[in-house]
Amino acid sequence: MENMAKRTLADVEREIAETKMELADVHGTETEVYARIVGYYRAVKHWNKGKRDEFDQRKMFSLDASKDVDITAVYEAEKPVVESVKEADSTANLKSVTYEMYTRKTCPNCPPVKDFMANVEMPGRSIDVDTKEGLAEAAKNGVFASPTVIFYNETGIETARCHNVEELEAVFSNVAEKVNA
Repeated sequence: MENMAKRTLADVEREIAETKMELADVHGTETEVYARIVGYYRAVKHWNKGKRDEFDQRKMFSLDASKDVDITAVYEAEKPVVESVKEADSTANLKSVTYEMYTRKTCPNCPPVKDFMANVEMPGRSIDVDTKEGLAEAAKNGVFASPTVIFYNETGIETARCHNVEELEAVFSNVAEKVNA
């Protein structure tokens, strides 16, 4: 307590100024970030360029930001394929259905789906997700895999989502049954 009484205001201000100068000259060490890659944790700085770019594109989860996102659209898009198909009253109604097919050039599963859709008499379009515009559109529609074929009814509402030929055949056989019934 005796030392505190002997300090003047000038001494305290000088000590504060010295402390501020010391804090301004503080340099920390580099933080090493570890993340899971291919089943085990490894320092991010040792990852190859492709994995590093993927890591840099990741988004950190924030509870406040998550409140702004409507996740019900994603759940609606992942309904079981056959159950989500709307009833078709006639062949004319089937022609009012459109589709969007999301594919990639390097996708090994895309050619069979492209071949199947080439034989379907239905208006639609193919979207290459290797392009910037195609990737943006896929993200907007909640497409996480290629190939993905999304069917829309005459009002533009999604009625089915398929990822392979078997699912496409199930959708078309279900629609054919309803048309013939």
